[in-house]
Amino acid sequence: MEKSKSKQATIYFDKNIHRAVKLKAAGSNRSISDVVHEAVCNLLAEEQKNLLAFEAQDYEPVMSYEELLNDLKSEGKI
Repeated sequence: MEKSKSKQATIYFDKNIHRAVKLKAAGSNRSISDVVHEAVCNLLAEEQKNLLAFEAQDYEPVMSYEELLNDLKSEGKI
């Protein structure tokens, strides 16, 4: 993470979550900020992937109840 382009933010963690993040950072020889930054980037990338998958889904056309009844009648089903 480039420090010159970084913005500072204050976040609050549950005590045990903070301990886990601190241990993760220490174990990987990184700062807590780097660990949190990576986690947030991963979360946002996953969200973007999910949005693209949602947009790519092929949905049935939206039809009003009246249109549905008219179609059923024209097909001789009601």
